[in-house]
Amino acid sequence: MSDDEKVEEVKIEEKQDQEKQDEVMASTTTEELLMPQDTLLSAGIHIGTRMKTGDMEQFIYRVRPDGLFVLDVEKTDKRIRAAAKFLARFEPAKIAAAAARLYAVEPAKKFCEITGATPILGRFIPGLLSNPLYPHRIEPDVLIVSDPRADAQAVREASSVGIPVVALCSTDNEFAGVDLVIPTNNKGRRALAVIYWLLARQVLRERGELPKDQDPPLTIDDFEAKVTREEEEET
Repeated sequence: MSDDEKVEEVKIEEKQDQEKQDEVMASTTTEELLMPQDTLLSAGIHIGTRMKTGDMEQFIYRVRPDGLFVLDVEKTDKRIRAAAKFLARFEPAKIAAAAARLYAVEPAKKFCEITGATPILGRFIPGLLSNPLYPHRIEPDVLIVSDPRADAQAVREASSVGIPVVALCSTDNEFAGVDLVIPTNNKGRRALAVIYWLLARQVLRERGELPKDQDPPLTIDDFEAKVTREEEEET
């Protein structure tokens, strides 16, 4: 075997080792996660973007050969638990969930349906949280946003009036105005459905409204956005 062939063989072995690591992602076992690891990975919740902010560096597991940054599933799991424990302290109707992105609207809507939270779907109307003269103003005690960039107006207004913000953040997000981060793929259709479903289930369990061994009446498929090709092309 020539030197070049040996180098190529080493590269192949390294790639295979890395693929195995991706399956493991961290030292956490499947039993310790809120959902089987294979389900989380197949939904792509760990897939970030080709951009990395300093804020999100702590949640990044590695960078793939194609340049995509990969999030640590274990840290995502821990943050879902922490967020659910935090959200369970509030009256259901005083929790608001904002979703401007097309793929985030249905998951956020379903989250609100089964937890009793208040949905803010589609375009955020300026003044909805901060303008006391706006007739349809709402006054939640906490705000969930699906993407701090897409929901930037909601984050700014919540911050200006002292409403804590829980945000789904990918590798390209910054934390300005955000109080609690859930690191996840916040752009993928299936990933958003899984994250919102998990968060809803965990909130219900923390409230004592759902036994630890049971799931909500709605499935992950129910949470997933049903988007037509025409709607996708319009975004």
